[in-house]
Formats: sequence, C-alpha cells, structure tokens
Amino acid sequence: MSVRRRVGVQVSSMVVSVFVVAGCAGNVSLSGDGPSSSSSGKSSKKGDKGSERTARKELAGLKEAKPDSMTGYSRRQFGPAWKDVDHNGCDTRNDILARDLDDAKKRNKCVVISGTLDDPYTGKQITFAKAHAVEVQIDHIFPLGLAWRMGADHWTEEKRTELANDRDNLLAVWGRPNEQKSDKGPSEWQPQKSFQCTYAEKFIAVADEYHLSVTQADHDELGDMLDTC
Repeated sequence: MSVRRRVGVQVSSMVVSVFVVAGCAGNVSLSGDGPSSSSSGKSSKKGDKGSERTARKELAGLKEAKPDSMTGYSRRQFGPAWKDVDHNGCDTRNDILARDLDDAKKRNKCVVISGTLDDPYTGKQITFAKAHAVEVQIDHIFPLGLAWRMGADHWTEEKRTELANDRDNLLAVWGRPNEQKSDKGPSEWQPQKSFQCTYAEKFIAVADEYHLSVTQADHDELGDMLDTC
C-alpha cells in the first residue's frame, strides 16, 4: 500500500468564466472530496472499457520502470495542438469541449462558445463563456511529460501525436488543479476521492493501450484508487 501525499486546498466556489488551453504547469498537489462529476461518464471506448475488474487485470500487466529524464522533451514532440484526428472538421480541443460541457453551444459548427463544466477533478461547476475565457484547460490524463519519461521518447512522432490527441486520454477540467497536476503521476497527484476510481481506470486503460510503463509508486497508488470503486 503506497503512502499518499495530499494537500488540502480551499477552493473558491465562485462561478468563473473559462479559457481552453493546452499544456500544464505548476507543482502543488490538490485533492478534495466534492461531488462527483457528471462529465466523468462521457468518455468513449477506454473509459467504458475500464471497469474495475478490467482495470485491475490491466494494471497487473503494466511494466514497472524507473522514469527516464526529461532530456529532449517539448510539447512539440507530440505534434501540433490540436489536430482534427477524426476528420470531422473540428479540432480535438473543441471536440472535447463539446463532449464534456453540458448545454454546449457552438459557432460555425465547431467552435464551442458556451456551456457548463462540472469539473471532475474538484467537483466545482464552472460556467464556460468563450468571450471571457480564463479558467478551463484540456488535460492529458496520462501526462505527456510523464509519457516521455516512461517510454514515449522512443516512439515515432506519429504515435506521440496520436496519444496527445486521443479523446480517451483527454478531459476538460478546471485550470487550477490541472496546473497543479502538471506532469505528475498518480502517486504525486490525485483528484477528488469520488473521481479516483474513474481516474485510475482511465489512466490504466491509456497505459495499457500504448504500452507505457509506470513507476512502482504510481502502480501502488493506482491500486489504492481502484479500492475506492
């Protein structure tokens, strides 16, 4: 059983306008026990596939390894953000907004201009308004920097681009916890307790799909998260 490190954080419940950006920064962990997010049920194949039983089987099959260095890493190594990988005429960022926001409204078929986000990481509800954008980001559940250290540095750029734009590795989330999460693995950062089961299932499914290694500490923490299912 891994030792969990958590920092309690008081989060303002003020409704804020939001901005969608790619990438992550920051280094403070945040976790809470707010209400579960309705958006957590909107993902596709890997999230649906990720029942607790399946996740535990996949977790047992993941290779454990020590992380390599970040030498040579940059966001550009994972292709441009964001691509139209499903050829629907819309970029991945707007696809994720349309999927994860409630009552999403679009301009010109693709550009999401308003909606409501139930942040899965904290349980906070955020009103999205593109005209006053500041707070929402698209998070990579298995962070790209961590993926680089756990094997993606040896991939082709095409495969790295696929991971970066994989809808099943992406969530629209509140910017603050996303920046605090940065490129941390599960042993260093956890979402609110009520989302930990879903988070672990998604993380494990992506690692299994792309044959990414995990650290021993992350492996142990993922097991702990599955215990909350």
